[in-house]
Amino acid sequence: MRLVVTNINLGLWAAAYIKEKISAFSPSPEKPFVLGLPTGGTVVDMYANLRLFHKAGLLDFKNVVTFNMDEYVGLPHDHPQSYHSYMRRHLFDEVNLLPENTHILNGEAPDPAAECAAFEAAIARAGGIDLFVGGVGRNGHIAFNEPGSAFNTRTRQVALAPSTIQANARFFFNDENRVPKTALSVGIGTVTDAKEVLFLASGDKKAQAVARVMQPGQDINCPLTALKLHPHATLLADPQACSQLTAPAQEKLAEQMAKSPNATHWMLKTEEL
Repeated sequence: MRLVVTNINLGLWAAAYIKEKISAFSPSPEKPFVLGLPTGGTVVDMYANLRLFHKAGLLDFKNVVTFNMDEYVGLPHDHPQSYHSYMRRHLFDEVNLLPENTHILNGEAPDPAAECAAFEAAIARAGGIDLFVGGVGRNGHIAFNEPGSAFNTRTRQVALAPSTIQANARFFFNDENRVPKTALSVGIGTVTDAKEVLFLASGDKKAQAVARVMQPGQDINCPLTALKLHPHATLLADPQACSQLTAPAQEKLAEQMAKSPNATHWMLKTEEL
């Protein structure tokens, strides 16, 4: 796993990375590029830049298939804070993704277990996910896999941790009572089955999780550390999210920044620390 640190906008870096991956893949109707997508505040700029790339004729979504990470249980699709609404607002209504190629879990499904099993089956039919993009939770959660989630979990219904409910209250008039308490979410195993993963961490509130992933070993209480088991995993972070790195990691990063002050990013590998 590598930690990529950049001073440029994380959303721009991530969107450019996704664009290059799709372009290099040269997707076709017979062999589409399968993209795992997140929601949340961390990736708003990423979607804005993906829309700009599309409008400029630099990115074609016609042969891209998407699978979203999660959805709140109980929210109608047209609720402004549902992830169906989020994706329509930030991407789907603005690019040429085919509706039949977009997949989001149904939080109103009468049989949540069957809905989750069908989602896993759809990923398998698509040939697996080529690139899974995600954001990092304050407590190190990925998708809605909270601390304590086993690393081999699959798509399922989950209970949200109090810290996650508190963090998401800003989307519900700062009222924690309005935040759904459960969600349908891909599992950690679902994420790590992807051929490549890219996760974003911004701001000092994510610094503890970034610091933990750059320390030795994996920790079930920090789901983000599961990505260290993946052969092609990238954690993209801004300097603020790296403020709690260990002294050796800080020194390596400072050396790189001093050596190449005009670089677009600097990189650390977990196995080097």
